[in-house]
Amino acid sequence: MGLYCFGIDVGGTTVKCGLFTTDGTLVEHWEIPTRVESDGASILPDIAQTIQAKIDELGLEKDNIDGVGIGIPGPVNEKGEVPVAVNLHWGFKAVASELSALTGLKAMAGNDANVAALGEAWKGAAAGAKNILMVTLGTGVGGGVIIGGRILHGTHGAAGEIGHANVKHDETIPCNCGNHGCLEQYASATGMVRLAKEALDAAPEEESLLRVPYKAGTLEAKDLLDAYKEEDPLAIRVMEHVGDILGGAIASFSCVMDPEAIVIGGGVSKAGKPLVDCITKYYRQYAFSPSKPTPIVLAELGNSAGIYGAARMVISD
Repeated sequence: MGLYCFGIDVGGTTVKCGLFTTDGTLVEHWEIPTRVESDGASILPDIAQTIQAKIDELGLEKDNIDGVGIGIPGPVNEKGEVPVAVNLHWGFKAVASELSALTGLKAMAGNDANVAALGEAWKGAAAGAKNILMVTLGTGVGGGVIIGGRILHGTHGAAGEIGHANVKHDETIPCNCGNHGCLEQYASATGMVRLAKEALDAAPEEESLLRVPYKAGTLEAKDLLDAYKEEDPLAIRVMEHVGDILGGAIASFSCVMDPEAIVIGGGVSKAGKPLVDCITKYYRQYAFSPSKPTPIVLAELGNSAGIYGAARMVISD
């Protein structure tokens, strides 16, 4: 085992970079721009360059570096290959082998949500757990599955794409993926706003803290969650509906993987304990009895989860 490793988290705007010791101590973190022009041709060379610059700056020996892990916003198979990463303007790319060739280090790649889940399992909300499910609630719904301390990639690199689990067969409005009735259509920030608007339209005479932002055309998920914490009756009905759908979906996932912990992350998770309590209530209603006590906890690493998880991928056990 080496003394150091690098964790890289590629986003559409910036690339987050971290240098770690192999015991999980973050030595240094920094960012570089994500240059997506020319079909993202500069992204991996830029990452290799910043890694080499850090090695030179600190006087490190490559023999003392376990490798570099990288999280990508798109499906990634077990070989570290990406069939497509739309936000990076990539088609097929053999990310792990290309990055290894560019850096002279062992390289491994994973989907960014799966990598974030691994970070939370290593040094975050589920530290020490070998089997976890991470649910990220943001503009969409993402997820990550960790089994035996390893990322579950799946055959097509699509394991953990829980936002596209079908939870309502009679939905008429399409999801961004093209299917109908996906979890993302109800439990994402976008989905929550949609449900809130539907509830407001269905009860036009009911007073609610959501009326003002709705009429102003500025209604956001934060408004809904704030109103929920203020015990606004309409907001409570909407969030109970969200909790029912999301808690039920997580209960189904638990039947497949039986996690030690379920971690809730993403921007929506800033709502904190009230959101977790709402999800937990319905999870425990629907979960198979041995899994009912599984804790549902808030993510702790925030935007750093990706670099932690990426680094963990390449550390020799």
